[in-house]
Amino acid sequence: QVQLVESGGGLVQPGGSLRLSCAASRTISSFNNMGWYCQAPGKQREFVASITSGGSTNYADSVKGRATISRDNAKNTVYLQMNSLKPEDTAVYYCKADVVWGSSGFEFWGQGTQVTVSS
Repeated sequence: QVQLVESGGGLVQPGGSLRLSCAASRTISSFNNMGWYCQAPGKQREFVASITSGGSTNYADSVKGRATISRDNAKNTVYLQMNSLKPEDTAVYYCKADVVWGSSGFEFWGQGTQVTVSS
């Protein structure tokens, strides 16, 4: 089992920045993939960014150039730095971990952190 705890959300003005953190209860160096997703009210959860165990990153078109995902294996933490925030970025942001143990794959989700972009 893996527990993921997100933090760093809050209220920010348009154009501002936030850094979200996702702390894992186990070492993340062996996790295949970790990612961030967001869910706005009335909408489905959607992909934001991901990072593999080798450090390869992927971003949704909506955040390319404005977001940076990174991981600190020593701290078992993944970060999402978001800049130039827009009101449409308002959502609950969730962290996800994809893990392979033996021949089985598992995914774990955190509880989410609210990001509100408003003046």
